[in-house]
Amino acid sequence: MDRTRVQAVTQFTLEDDVNLPESKPDIAALNLEKGEILIDEIKPGTDSVTVRGRFVFVVLYHTLEEGSNLVVLEGKIPFEEKINIQGVVPADAVTVEGETEDITIGMINSRKLNIQTLITMKARVEELYDEEAPIGIHGDEKMEYRRMPLNLAQIAICKNDIFRLKEEVALPSNYPNIFQILWNHISLGDVEFKVMEEKITISGDIHLFILYEGEGEDHPCRSFETTLPFSGVLECHGCREGMLPDIRYHLGQQELTVRPDFDGEERNIGLELVLDIAIRIYEEEKLEIISDIYGVSREISTVTHKASLRRLLSRVTGKTKVTDHIHVTGGTVLQLLHSEGCVALEQQSTVENGILLQGSVLVKVMYITGEDESPYGSAQARIPYQYTLEVPDIAPEDMGEVHAEVEQLQATMLDGEEMDVKVVLSFSTVVFQNVPVDLISQVNISELDGSKMSALPGMVIYMVKEGDNLWNIGKKYYVPVDTLRELNGLDGDELKTGQKLLIVKGN
Repeated sequence: MDRTRVQAVTQFTLEDDVNLPESKPDIAALNLEKGEILIDEIKPGTDSVTVRGRFVFVVLYHTLEEGSNLVVLEGKIPFEEKINIQGVVPADAVTVEGETEDITIGMINSRKLNIQTLITMKARVEELYDEEAPIGIHGDEKMEYRRMPLNLAQIAICKNDIFRLKEEVALPSNYPNIFQILWNHISLGDVEFKVMEEKITISGDIHLFILYEGEGEDHPCRSFETTLPFSGVLECHGCREGMLPDIRYHLGQQELTVRPDFDGEERNIGLELVLDIAIRIYEEEKLEIISDIYGVSREISTVTHKASLRRLLSRVTGKTKVTDHIHVTGGTVLQLLHSEGCVALEQQSTVENGILLQGSVLVKVMYITGEDESPYGSAQARIPYQYTLEVPDIAPEDMGEVHAEVEQLQATMLDGEEMDVKVVLSFSTVVFQNVPVDLISQVNISELDGSKMSALPGMVIYMVKEGDNLWNIGKKYYVPVDTLRELNGLDGDELKTGQKLLIVKGN
């Protein structure tokens, strides 16, 4: 079995004033900005974990000095944050995920910027553990026991892996050679994993956008956007077709380089990407466990413990569409360049026959303004959504981890100051049904209590009450179930309220 033993979420604001390096020209106007969290160290303590990392930001700005009009500034703000998480010990392997929200970059003056962002961090400790269940009885002791059939899902493979992608794309012939790349955005879409014999196949699309300065005296700015399909194989010992995959990925390290083509001209773009992949593969198993025991010639008692086993309830996917208008301030939009979105799942709860999902999608649109001092700009909006992912027969304790992603995003201009945004969100999850059981962990055998046995009649006509069955009647009188059937000429185990049973106590 696998489980999340403890988890915690924290938010904090990171802010700093950043001076431009001497090699960078003065800022006339800010055009675009982006940032991400990189975690360098995770140090567990007692009931807390210390996280060290960096907020890495990129700013594209316009300068009035001679040379290139557009300048890229890259920087970082280090941080150290303590997350309180009850139950953590120094030996634990803690996983921490960090996300940025509401990045704000403002000019203090032409040589100094103020950087602010809200960071959300999620820390958790996952563990594997065994749950032991009795499936048979050995020995000469005369006893009665009954079995309970179960369809269960146990984890077969639990590991983290990486998948490296290397691709190269050439610019169309009508585009100028690349002098320098000013801006880029890389994302993945339609990623699919399939479990095969001893391997996992992966396929999907790479979405690439670049804004670059071309070669030439006036360094013309051009944007280029394309989609590249990819596929590959991950070796995975022990997996086979028919197993249940629950595989998540995160786009980690990204490297983008300009490469010469066969003629030696800077027209090719090389991509090297690393996907961090969390692999959880489950296996369905049918088994029968010993659910109860009683003695016939001696007293038998059991020690049980409560366990939560699970079976596969459903693998489900769903889609929803959200729309909104984005109003642009501080300039007129001449042309849209690029749009991108990031979905946040902020709350999920179980409702009748489904999982209610609530969150928001952050949409960012890049555009051309036509203004000399600030030729490029961006607008963004956080669009809320609410969607119920249909899961028939789900119970509150049957929660699955929902994966959300932006499947489609389209932005169109309504006029020079307002644009229409349409987003299709897709959701997927594997839901396991909780199976609470009392598992026998110990059997104690002792001599029968003489006074208790003498109080039981040697022969009795028993009147069946509501809720009775052959098992609990036999257990009460220390008589095997088969003996009750034979004495009363029963073919099965069904009893009717008011039915009379002959019971003869054994020796």
